Amino acid sequence: MDAHAEIARAIDNYRDKVVALSHEIHEHPELKFQEVFAAGILTKAATELGLEVEREVGGLKTAFRSEFGGKGPTIAILAEYDALPNGHSCGHNLIAGAALSAVAGLKSLASLPGRIVFLGTPAEEGGGGKIILIENGALRGVDAAMMAHPTDAEFCTMPALATQHLKLTFHGHSAHAALAPWDGSSALAAVIQTFQSVDAMRLHLRDGSRIHGIITDGGQAVNIIPERTECLFLARAKSSKYAKEIGARVIRCAEAAAMATGTRVEHVVEGGYKNLINNLSIAHRYAAHTEALGVKCHEAPENTPTGSTDMGDVSHVMPAIHPSFAIARHGEGNCHEDAFVAHADSKRGYDAMIRVAKAMAMTAYDLLADPDLLASAKKEFEARRES
Repeated sequence: MDAHAEIARAIDNYRDKVVALSHEIHEHPELKFQEVFAAGILTKAATELGLEVEREVGGLKTAFRSEFGGKGPTIAILAEYDALPNGHSCGHNLIAGAALSAVAGLKSLASLPGRIVFLGTPAEEGGGGKIILIENGALRGVDAAMMAHPTDAEFCTMPALATQHLKLTFHGHSAHAALAPWDGSSALAAVIQTFQSVDAMRLHLRDGSRIHGIITDGGQAVNIIPERTECLFLARAKSSKYAKEIGARVIRCAEAAAMATGTRVEHVVEGGYKNLINNLSIAHRYAAHTEALGVKCHEAPENTPTGSTDMGDVSHVMPAIHPSFAIARHGEGNCHEDAFVAHADSKRGYDAMIRVAKAMAMTAYDLLADPDLLASAKKEFEARRES
């Protein structure tokens, strides 16, 4: 039996266990950096596969790392498992299940021509867990990385946007809103003016850019001129450079609003994600395995609507892929919507998870066994990465 066939056999045999595990994660949604339950059952499952697991890696309590195999290159398979306030509306339970299944398939081989890293990465939903893990050395020595994300489409690439996350705090002067409003300066008026200016700015942004915000503190009482307000903005663009330019424009909008309303503004850049550089050498091999498993898989069209991920930061330090797999028909619900919660716990979702696990594991094996494939991926990475 060849390696690919053995990987597929082992993943099929592991199906019932990993579907049950993925369902349990789905039923216990945990927000960023709080994924105690998910990390616990994933590390337990890895231990049951005969792996040694390092917990709390990279300074993150809910991160973990396991490494196995022989001498040669090292490929990382990444798991995400955090949820959103409305549950697993991004399907990270399936991401974790696909990664674990891929690891189970590779672990079944009698020998590997290299090493596999199984890395648990918390807080993709705004926390930048992978960025922290990169900075703290959890991916040091890894030659390439991969994971796959559920959506309503089947693509071997994903055009994820870069982001910049801003917090704006306005300080005014309180006053009785009826007796002496002239004695106050409204921090709420400054927030509202900022949003109006940002909306006017949208017309002048480059195609594919996005900007959205929320007011997190609009004042303390309706009959008091608000002395403090706060809002958050997320700027997205096709490059980190342009996301920062948009963020700078938002700050200028806020400064102008503060000047107009007699208030003062403080801004904090709370981080951001880099755009995703899809490594086509690896993505095309993944697509070939996906198609051999019965599903057509192409590159995402250039203007495909997309979001952002800290996997983008991984793709700036090594060759990486982040394919998407369909767990719903187009239009039945997008990531982060309530409808997607049910898709992430469906038979279609679990069937896709198992298929994707096979394609990832086979691709990872090829990167270990085929020096030309890994060399091509690294050459492409050096040519395409941003300075």
